[in-house]
Amino acid sequence: MAVAKVRWGIIGTGGISNTFAKDLAYAKNAALVAVGSRTNESAKKFADNFAISRSYGSYQELAEDPEVDAVYVGTPHPFHKENVLTCLRAGKAVLCEKSFAMNAQELEELISFAREKKLFLMEAMWTRFLPPIVKVREWIDSGKIGDVRLVKADFGFRAPWDPDWRLLNKNLGGGALLDAGIYPVSFASMILGSKPDNIASTAHIGETAVDEHFSVLLSYPSGKAAQLNGGIQLRLKNEAIIHGAEGYIVIPDFIGAKSATLYNNSNEEIETFEDDRQAKGYAFEAEEVGRCLHEGALESSVISLNESYEIMKMMDEIRGQWGLSYPWE
Repeated sequence: MAVAKVRWGIIGTGGISNTFAKDLAYAKNAALVAVGSRTNESAKKFADNFAISRSYGSYQELAEDPEVDAVYVGTPHPFHKENVLTCLRAGKAVLCEKSFAMNAQELEELISFAREKKLFLMEAMWTRFLPPIVKVREWIDSGKIGDVRLVKADFGFRAPWDPDWRLLNKNLGGGALLDAGIYPVSFASMILGSKPDNIASTAHIGETAVDEHFSVLLSYPSGKAAQLNGGIQLRLKNEAIIHGAEGYIVIPDFIGAKSATLYNNSNEEIETFEDDRQAKGYAFEAEEVGRCLHEGALESSVISLNESYEIMKMMDEIRGQWGLSYPWE
């Protein structure tokens, strides 16, 4: 599909969809033209807030809109498989919010269908496309810190206690790993690869039977390692540090990074990259979708479908170590 400006539709009208819609205004190759919700009222309210021309009271209607080129799926992750398939069956390109699916089996179905139908599909791991993270990859690729040996990444927050809320409700796919943990796990995969030799983990399973916080140690060939932590009832520092043989990189608030600093082994600051963007940062992943569609690519090289699948397999193994499964698995 060759399009100059991607015409976007959004499925879901929750907080993450609101954030994506706000940011889409900053994307150079995007236009927001439609929204779909489970009710006409919710869709109309969302459309009015963002001056969207068309609103639909069902996801199916949105997917069938011939004026929509790509769909952002912003629903909770237990519904991703069904929602993505609805869009793919209608021939749409899809950007699906993380976690991509509930498990690797679900994701394998989505990837197989997209590849069979030759349709674009990508996980919305927005962090990867932020300018400071792009700069970090450039520093690493150019050998600024030498051979990378250790990655540390944490993302955790203390959410209000509500056992019925999706993050704490097992029937709604709750738990720290699939919501917060995907960020450090995906970050480690970006730096070290998606196939560690060994995975060791521990988690605190709370009274609602979901993981409230966890720690993971990934071991890679040649002694490389990643130390990862996440939580939904535990506030963490939320930074990432990449240690190499010749120096290290610090990324404060790495999931929405606005800066990154390069140090040598004497703890001297060598270089700092700062991003003064006005947008939160979701515009960059939308621009990547537009670039791929313009070039006729069916997936992004920044986060490939194979990598997303391997990450999902890792998270399946981690949950398996805790004995945590969901009712429909």
